[in-house]
Amino acid sequence: QVHLAESGGGSVQVGGSLRLSCAATGFTSGSYCLAWFRQAPGKEVEGVAAVDMKDNPIYVYGMRGHFSVSRDFAKNTLDLQMNSLRVEDTAVYFCAADTSSQYCFFPPGNPRSDFADWGQGTQVTVSS
Repeated sequence: QVHLAESGGGSVQVGGSLRLSCAATGFTSGSYCLAWFRQAPGKEVEGVAAVDMKDNPIYVYGMRGHFSVSRDFAKNTLDLQMNSLRVEDTAVYFCAADTSSQYCFFPPGNPRSDFADWGQGTQVTVSS
């Protein structure tokens, strides 16, 4: 059974850093897209970054440089290093997997339907 578990969220001040980690278990191979999404209060889920099965990172426009995504295929983890955090980065951050393709079609048009497997999410709060 597929399971995704996020960790590393918390509260920081503007300009601070956090590192999120996602542990993926139950997958039979590494041939899937693994991604980070976030959902701010009152807003829809939006993509942040993803890594495909060939270890290619993909960033939503504006996220590169602000965030850095990395995937460890041996450990089946996906990390998100977040630097220079801003108040608008406050959100619940989710890890999700799309096993329907070895490639990442990112960001997806319908995150919740295009990515079948989701973690519970981890809260990130940035205060001024």
